Amino acid sequence: MNMNTYLLLFNGILLAVSSIAGPLLLRLYFIHGGKRIWLSSCLETAGFPVLIFPLWLSYFLRRRGFIKGDEDEKPKKLFTITKPLFIASAVIGLVTGLDDYLYTYGVSLLPISTATIIMSTHLAFTAGFALVMVKQKFTSFSVNAVVLLTIGAILLGLHGNGDKPVNESKKDYYLGFLITIAASVFNGLMLPMVELMYMKSKQTITYSLVIELQMVISGFATLFCTIGMIANNDFKVIPREAREYGLGEINYYIVLVAGAITWQMYFVGTVGVIFCSTSLLAGVIAVVVLPLTEILSVVFYHESFQAEKGIALFLSLWGFISYFWGELKASKKAKKQKSELEQDSSSSP
Repeated sequence: MNMNTYLLLFNGILLAVSSIAGPLLLRLYFIHGGKRIWLSSCLETAGFPVLIFPLWLSYFLRRRGFIKGDEDEKPKKLFTITKPLFIASAVIGLVTGLDDYLYTYGVSLLPISTATIIMSTHLAFTAGFALVMVKQKFTSFSVNAVVLLTIGAILLGLHGNGDKPVNESKKDYYLGFLITIAASVFNGLMLPMVELMYMKSKQTITYSLVIELQMVISGFATLFCTIGMIANNDFKVIPREAREYGLGEINYYIVLVAGAITWQMYFVGTVGVIFCSTSLLAGVIAVVVLPLTEILSVVFYHESFQAEKGIALFLSLWGFISYFWGELKASKKAKKQKSELEQDSSSSP
């Protein structure tokens, strides 16, 4: 395997693990008395300072010649991001901050098993935005996947408040449903935006530059949510909420820190997969771990799992399999065409 394959595998694992753990930790915060939506939104990207360590390691390896960087980079610098990429990353960061807030708001009102299935529809939105923004071609398989995911979301909506949390009104349940759909739309927009930024960049995109871009994206997303925290007086309320937290004050901060680290893994894994492959693959990986999230939410949080939710999960997985099979066939066809072209060129005088 080449280095790109190893990077894809590494980032795919980061994305898969965090796609499971992130929603569970977020719901854990709300179940035991957490109520600060802006705080939880902020923590989804606030862990970005830890990225300075892999960035410094990459800088050290570039200086020693162990890995290649941008050939035009003389002398070697710790930060290589250009102004256009910085601006593009800042815009994506603000979109990410809004998406974080919408997603967190939805999870605060819905069982995580329901919210996760709804968020799986981001694959459909990713496919649509990718078609418009990066000219990602649709196939019959990807269209089938989009239709199945959409039907699954509609089925959950018709299911109504059958799994509504205790002491929550039907109005709040449907509000959570609609807000989570909106979060899915913005999540679907964000992935092709990152891919488009890579495509339009006049600067060589290296993995160390990807880490820099993620720091800027997370930094602006955190800034967006921090402004919301200040407006909502979250900083004044945190100590009191910690004392009253159902699992204890120490565990309150452990849950927050663990969530911040997990969500940073998610975003690093996402931009890494897009760097090594496509935005659609990043969306697919997040969907494929859906059954594990569903199972763990039932086991740990004793959430109900009625027939409608089971059917919606089945449709989501069917949609994933359809998309994956289509991509596999397209990949084989592309390799075959490339091989035939190479044979023709080698046989020509």
